[in-house]
Amino acid sequence: MDPYVTVDAVEDQIGRVLSNLLDNAHRHAERLVLVQVRREAGAAELTVTNDGRGVPEADRDRIFDLFARVDTSRSRDLGGTGLGLTIAREITQAHHGTLTVEGTPAGGVRFVLRLPVNAEPDL
Repeated sequence: MDPYVTVDAVEDQIGRVLSNLLDNAHRHAERLVLVQVRREAGAAELTVTNDGRGVPEADRDRIFDLFARVDTSRSRDLGGTGLGLTIAREITQAHHGTLTVEGTPAGGVRFVLRLPVNAEPDL
């Protein structure tokens, strides 16, 4: 088993993706934010899970649209601008990856970032 999961990426851009995902998870979590990394079918897979209210299945793709807001009752000051997930997905796609969202058995939300694995880790 290879203990390393590495990808070819522009550090600042992938850093922004991770920052956006973590900020989003922290903002919407009740108590828990869980980050996991693994190698899965030729891809590096990073998941960011929180135990917040979740995202209805019908809105899961829409939350990546510019200025999208699922919960309109939240103030803009607390809920962000609606750009973070759009930017995160665009950067991910530029790196030949995918960024999706799914529900969790406990009702929270999990973002799944998949990027092609670097063939040879740079150690």
